[in-house]
Amino acid sequence: MDTPGRMPRIAYLTGIYPLVSLTFIQREIAALRALGAEIETVSCRFVSADQFSGAPEQEAARNTHYLLRAARSPVALLSAQIAALRTPGRYFTALRRALGLRNPGLKSLVAHLAYFLEATMMARFVRQKDIGHIHCHFSTNGPAVAMLTRDLTGVPYSFTLHGPSDLYDPEGKRLGEKAAQARFVATISHYARSQLMLFSAPEHWDRFRIIHCGVNPALYAGERTPRDDKEIRLIFVGRLAPVKGIRVLFEALDDLFMRIPNLRLTLVGDGPDRARLEHEAARLGDRVRFTGYLSQAEVAETLAEHDICVLPSFAEGVPVILMEAMASGLPVIATQVAGVSELIEQGVSGLIAPPGDVKTLRNHIETLVHDPALRDRMGQTGRKKVLAEFDVAGEAKRLALLISGRAGAEIRPVLQDQRPD
Repeated sequence: MDTPGRMPRIAYLTGIYPLVSLTFIQREIAALRALGAEIETVSCRFVSADQFSGAPEQEAARNTHYLLRAARSPVALLSAQIAALRTPGRYFTALRRALGLRNPGLKSLVAHLAYFLEATMMARFVRQKDIGHIHCHFSTNGPAVAMLTRDLTGVPYSFTLHGPSDLYDPEGKRLGEKAAQARFVATISHYARSQLMLFSAPEHWDRFRIIHCGVNPALYAGERTPRDDKEIRLIFVGRLAPVKGIRVLFEALDDLFMRIPNLRLTLVGDGPDRARLEHEAARLGDRVRFTGYLSQAEVAETLAEHDICVLPSFAEGVPVILMEAMASGLPVIATQVAGVSELIEQGVSGLIAPPGDVKTLRNHIETLVHDPALRDRMGQTGRKKVLAEFDVAGEAKRLALLISGRAGAEIRPVLQDQRPD
């Protein structure tokens, strides 16, 4: 068994936590805790446990420290300033950095002064909880606050770079400086790492490592749900937003629904585009079903009732839902964006279409609809891929090795049982 060594007490800092779209962070934290890590979750913005129906999200919200909520107390905010000013050199170094990170305009100035105040509150929390390392997800306000907290306390930070939103306006986000100041950056794919290299100085490239987002394959290991019907069921899981390309999917299904009467589509998730999509789906009849948000367990159960997972997005990182579908033994159809091809091997574990290409998407769906043996073969191959490279337990071990300083020099940290004799 890999032993990452004694890990420091870790604070997971995000802009807003938890969210239903951030269950992969909850899984990662749980896997690290299973390795013995002591972790405190911290969020800049406040989320009430009442907002969630799922028990894991409610518990995460109750056990998260919220910086802006804590800063509403004048006593706490003043106390944080007094504590930080005990080392005035660090205090003014952090303040200068905060002002140096800003972009032109009053809005950016106000935002970065807020980051500085959040950092003083975070520094207070770090001292109270004896935190030895801060880890963030995404490249926006979390790493900014963590970097300023490092200036105030000396406690190092790291962050996970996803995409594509992480890579929008990299100069404006000061992505290069955030990466340069970090102890390491965990990138979720070779693609994400290459984009970070593009906006960073070469002398920092060696600290950019690859740690995949992961899933718990055991959750998706149940038997396929037996069905007496002759339906072929497609499933989409994700946020109902324009970036997911669902209108392209509807256009592909216009023709297929006429020619394949037993074809069905289930859309799992919610989002700003739901009402419009429901209106557009009306032309497709009752063969399109919207479920709304489902918990992780409910998603696993629903995947087991379907035959093909389709994700026609215009932009993604390495989609966790594809990992979940593959772990469930489903063949997947996705678009050739960012790091998708690092998960799906074309024609082996799934099929890949150019984004926005209705014809190819339609052909891929039709291919799998008419070839159950191919569906089974791709599903089995896909599950093996997830077990080998996207199991959250293994990814947590790699991350723990980085945090404890025992990861070696490999771009993708090597686990002990994978090292050559």
